[in-house]
Amino acid sequence: MSREVLSRPAPPPDRTAAYGPHPDQVVDLRLPPGPAGTLVVLVHGGFWRHEYDRGHTGPLADALARAGYAVAVPEYRRVGGPGGGWPGTFDDVSTCLEALGTICAARGVRPRRTVLLGHSAGGHLALWAAARHRMPPESPWRSRWSPDRVVSLAGCSVLDLADAWELDDNATADLLGGSAREVPERYALADPAALLPLAVPVTLLHGTADQQVPVAMSREYAARAERAGDSVELVELSGLDHFALIDPLSTAWPDLLAAIDS
Repeated sequence: MSREVLSRPAPPPDRTAAYGPHPDQVVDLRLPPGPAGTLVVLVHGGFWRHEYDRGHTGPLADALARAGYAVAVPEYRRVGGPGGGWPGTFDDVSTCLEALGTICAARGVRPRRTVLLGHSAGGHLALWAAARHRMPPESPWRSRWSPDRVVSLAGCSVLDLADAWELDDNATADLLGGSAREVPERYALADPAALLPLAVPVTLLHGTADQQVPVAMSREYAARAERAGDSVELVELSGLDHFALIDPLSTAWPDLLAAIDS
């Protein structure tokens, strides 16, 4: 398993814009050489923890921009930092997406379609964001906006948060402030599996050699989504590990481009 991509240097973003007053309430923009028909919103992972920020997405975000996409990489408050966890992490993702149209338009970016792309914990947040139209009317996160597609990269161990808690995933309890038994109402609002159907096409990419997030998690989510009537495709990548999916030098790269364009 190679983590080299996590520290590989990448050019800086074209612009970093604030969507709120906190230092973590920012979004990096990378622009392609020509007009961009698709905006890719790349949500980073790291089990929602403060020590993992958007910096490691540089190689992937840069490669996507060079491939012709406009790329937005949101930062958000995370567990262990001021305001992170419940509800701040979710507040930030929701607020950033609502502000992104204005931020992009200021740079002349007016895409025809938007794809939410998330890795690991970012896969959970991407699908959660696509499910905001399923929130109760009184929820501050409820939105009529939906992406054109969601692509989850090895994200499904944290897509069903109740299952993640049962597997002793302390990161999930840290994010939501307790177990599914202790704060069930939070799990109901934070778990994309509890908000099905999303009514948004979803592609799940997952390496069969992933030791951080077993591929069985994506299989289970795909089955649940299909039973709920959603359009979902699971692509299993033989022999690839957790980090190969965010490495543009890996054999996963063509599959990722195909998923974004589908």
